[in-house]
Amino acid sequence: MDLTGLQSLPDAYPVGSRDELPSGTLLGTQAQWGWHSTLPAQQYDLADSTVLYKSPRGPVPYVDMVGDIINDRETDTSLGETWLRANPHRLDLGRIGFRLVEAGTARALTEADITDTAQTLDLWTGVVTSRFTLAGHPVTVTTACHPHRDELGLRVESPALREGLVIGIDFPYGSEAWHDAADWNSPDAHTTCLGEPTGSEQHAGSTCWTARRELDDSRYQVLITGRLLKVEQTGQHHLRITPDNGVPDRPDVLDCSIAFISAGDGDCVPRGDREVTLPAAKPGSAASGRADVGLSRGNSLEAGSSVAAASEAYWPRFWTSGGAIELDAMDDPRAKELERRIVLSQYLTAVNCSGSMPPQETGLVCNSWRGRFHLEMHWWHAAHFALWNRVDLLLPSLRWYSTVLETSRETARMQGFDGVRWPKQVGPDGRESPSPIGTFLIWQQPHPIYLAELVYRSNPSRAVLEEFAEIVFESAAFMASFAHPTERGFELGPPLIPAQESYGSIRASVTNPTFELAYWQWALRTAARWRERLGLEPVESWRSVADGLVKPRVTDGVYAAIDVEPFTIRTDHPSMLCALGVVPKTDLIDEDIMRATLADVLAGWDWGSTWGWDYPVMAMTAARLEDPEAAVNALLLDAGKNTVLPNGHNRQTDSLPLYLPGNGGLLAAAALMAAGWDNGPDRNAPGFPSDWTVRWEGLVAAP
Repeated sequence: MDLTGLQSLPDAYPVGSRDELPSGTLLGTQAQWGWHSTLPAQQYDLADSTVLYKSPRGPVPYVDMVGDIINDRETDTSLGETWLRANPHRLDLGRIGFRLVEAGTARALTEADITDTAQTLDLWTGVVTSRFTLAGHPVTVTTACHPHRDELGLRVESPALREGLVIGIDFPYGSEAWHDAADWNSPDAHTTCLGEPTGSEQHAGSTCWTARRELDDSRYQVLITGRLLKVEQTGQHHLRITPDNGVPDRPDVLDCSIAFISAGDGDCVPRGDREVTLPAAKPGSAASGRADVGLSRGNSLEAGSSVAAASEAYWPRFWTSGGAIELDAMDDPRAKELERRIVLSQYLTAVNCSGSMPPQETGLVCNSWRGRFHLEMHWWHAAHFALWNRVDLLLPSLRWYSTVLETSRETARMQGFDGVRWPKQVGPDGRESPSPIGTFLIWQQPHPIYLAELVYRSNPSRAVLEEFAEIVFESAAFMASFAHPTERGFELGPPLIPAQESYGSIRASVTNPTFELAYWQWALRTAARWRERLGLEPVESWRSVADGLVKPRVTDGVYAAIDVEPFTIRTDHPSMLCALGVVPKTDLIDEDIMRATLADVLAGWDWGSTWGWDYPVMAMTAARLEDPEAAVNALLLDAGKNTVLPNGHNRQTDSLPLYLPGNGGLLAAAALMAAGWDNGPDRNAPGFPSDWTVRWEGLVAAP
């Protein structure tokens, strides 16, 4: 939202494009189920982009690209590749903003129209209060989102409502463009139809209007609910909401809810994609008191205010469940800055990363990489939920893997491997995207094993083992078959691209990246423990591969990124550090060599090419090496990609103003630094300086 509490000023919140031209806005409305595909000119198939690569086991087909990707922009791609990379994409469901009706004509607000602005997000309740002056009239706007339904609650209080202030909703066509998931220039490609008002099933005593939306094969409904309202369709894709000024004793208030539901859910019954069960607040706590008040008020309040009441009930339960960290370092300003980042990151990841599928890297704020999500980033979005003892927020996206088992199994089968090969850049259907980079990555493969293990550590039950056994075992089966035996031992690749994508141009010859080797060993051994826990026979190939993996290459006393020249390029992710930090201690990694590697990275890396999660990587490595001062300094390293804005978002560039893997990585690192890890130092908060007072509760020790 903008300073009006709605989305009234999109031009004031622009986002630069990869071409350094304004291409979108941060003011959009997205939901987990909100996806769209344009109709293709013809049937496109990944087979048209499939290329045979030489490998130790013979030719292996990989989905590649005829064109290339330069600075995240496709060049010389085929029509099929362009369509397959772009569809399905997340959809902007509608822009909700104030309008002024003057002399019978409505116009958008401008920045000059509003003065005396003040806005507060109350993290305890999730409610935003915005105050400003418009045409000499004070305006107060309360904005909230329902915790379990895709429903916004709005309450506007102002004499300006009698002077032409109204709420408008505009609906765009879908777009795969960066940032703005909206195409405002194709009005005839979609339809908006407002139905007759009916009684509301969700809000007693209110009236509900239903607008039906159709965009190609995508359909959804928008429900506007309230008392003493008038809702009209005043344009092809525009709705107007006004208070009923015909009621003489009606105060200057517009109170309504706006809900979005996918097709088939039924009229006037807004539903979300999930319900999250959180532990009940302790009796007598502030959370239990405020929650009870909110729920009881919600039955009698108007529609918009009842959504705010539901939010007021939910968020205190969130904050009083799970983990907490308090840092006190006397005069050290680093402690308070870390606390700020930690608190805001908890809020942002709960909002954007806890849905029914892995999120895109900009969550539900705006589109990035065509609105599709990247599975190699899933650990960074979600692992911290388990470490902060909020495993219920991890489970929905982890369960998504079971929906794409068959497509992932087919990828592995086509390439001659066992098990399932998880894709990289996908939509909800799990279909891979053509790419000269993504399809060659392998570090997403162990992620489901790691995440499932975190779930088990939070709830060591047979039910957890049985639910995720297939995902764990099929992931491991691919990993064991992907490694190939040589005289040196089991090796990885070629072809492949490590987490540090700087080696994309030599993907046909890359072997044995340091991070992936350690991750392979740890994940295979973890999968083997799952079989033991279930009383199943061991799989010999998993043991032999894990025990027989080649050791990472060491050059000049430090770990190289890969096993072939140029060994290490000092750009992008210093991913070799993940081999002891993200990954627990394994037989493959020598702590002294990793200590030298960390020092080498800190002494001179191209920080401008890094990403927001690289700083938590360095912190986790430093913590496991028992260098807490370096861990704290890494989390707060003064670099552009480590910028955390006042709202908590991890800004990367003008074209990427937020980056949730940075927030999730910070939380994972902070939990490890406070609660420690298996077989770690026997002292409180081993990852923080010893002269800091660190209090924490509810965290789970890392593996």
